[in-house]
Amino acid sequence: MNKKMFLCLVAALLSLISMNAAAAPPSLESIQRSMDTIWVVTAGALVFFMQAGFALLEGGMVRSKNTVNVVMKNYTDMCFGALVFWMFGYGLMFGANPSGWIGTDHFFLGGEETNPKEFTMLFFQTMFAATAATIVSGALAERARFSAYVVVSIFITTFVYAIYGSWVWGSLYEGSGWLREMGFIDFAGSTVVHSVGGWCALAGIIVLGPRLGKYDPDTGKPRDIPGHNLPMVALGGFILWLGWFGFNGGSTLSASVDIGKIILNTHLSASAGVAGSIMLLLMLGKPVLMTNTINAGLAGLVGITAGCAVMDPMYAVITGLISGMVLVVSTQFMEAMRWDDPVGAVSVHGTCGAWGTLAAGIFNSENLFDIDQILVQLTGIGAAFIWTFFVALILFKIIDKIMGLRAITIDQQRGLDYTEHYELGYPEFQQDALHKRKE
Repeated sequence: MNKKMFLCLVAALLSLISMNAAAAPPSLESIQRSMDTIWVVTAGALVFFMQAGFALLEGGMVRSKNTVNVVMKNYTDMCFGALVFWMFGYGLMFGANPSGWIGTDHFFLGGEETNPKEFTMLFFQTMFAATAATIVSGALAERARFSAYVVVSIFITTFVYAIYGSWVWGSLYEGSGWLREMGFIDFAGSTVVHSVGGWCALAGIIVLGPRLGKYDPDTGKPRDIPGHNLPMVALGGFILWLGWFGFNGGSTLSASVDIGKIILNTHLSASAGVAGSIMLLLMLGKPVLMTNTINAGLAGLVGITAGCAVMDPMYAVITGLISGMVLVVSTQFMEAMRWDDPVGAVSVHGTCGAWGTLAAGIFNSENLFDIDQILVQLTGIGAAFIWTFFVALILFKIIDKIMGLRAITIDQQRGLDYTEHYELGYPEFQQDALHKRKE
């Protein structure tokens, strides 16, 4: 390199250094905004991964001839739900809400005027909406028609979930939901997400009726219809547990120091849910089933979701213990009512979600055992049931009348995998179910 070229290179480097020195360093505020975005998007990805957990858990709890059908419902309600929530649900839930009852703008979110934070919020909340809808799929497993279920899922995501959510979490712009104004506590959605999904599932179960052969026609006693792959159920449970750290931790909507306690409470409550369920089953002289144990962990997760940010760890453990016991009692009540729920969705999400929301008011560390807060929590729980269950009941009846909600008997006997989707999850072992593909 000659001297002239060397001097030119030095001059260019000095110029570059001086330009960088002149540029203003990023502010602490901009760094914090970036960290918040990274955390919320990462948490949203964990919540998305919960869909895999639901697919595995529900797919394993049903018979092999219905596995593809269950997975298809989980997969498609996530996809259709994302589209309709972007179009309508987000605006109804988080748009300007001067009345306190419903959002009125920010539909089809986008455009240059949109704050980048809104895109992050939309992504995160889309994952929540998908969770509320997919709770229903397992409860209706093995007898609901695929096309009818998709319509139900779209309506729940767009309307039922979004409207109740606007009461509790709305608005991000103008006005505030009426339950939010009352001081209702539901940090990450024990009621907004889980009870809403659970009560919709209950309405569907009542309209749809039980699976073929579930109840003895003479005695009315339930018959056991075991799932085909329990290791698959366990893997689904582990994935859901992991995803819940994003579900609850991401609800801070910022990368704050509060995340540690929230995730610790989440983990402790889930663990206590398992312990509480096992203790009650042993006291009742009932068998301790693995499927019940997995659901008990989920019950503890659902139970703590409302109060994970406002409870001390000791109360998180108590909440989880009781959640596991509530699961056992609720499951037995469902059987006594002859409401067939193949995966226990109503008990895990509906009943334990209601308990967890009440616990958030009872064990609020800043205001323990306050009767006024407890009454507010009961108001929110009651409003969720009345709105969600009865609207969903009407919806299911309309769809059943127009489209037909339940698959015909012969299709249920053959299995919905092939009759609804023309493929089998386990073709090597289901040759008898094969028939000529419809053209």
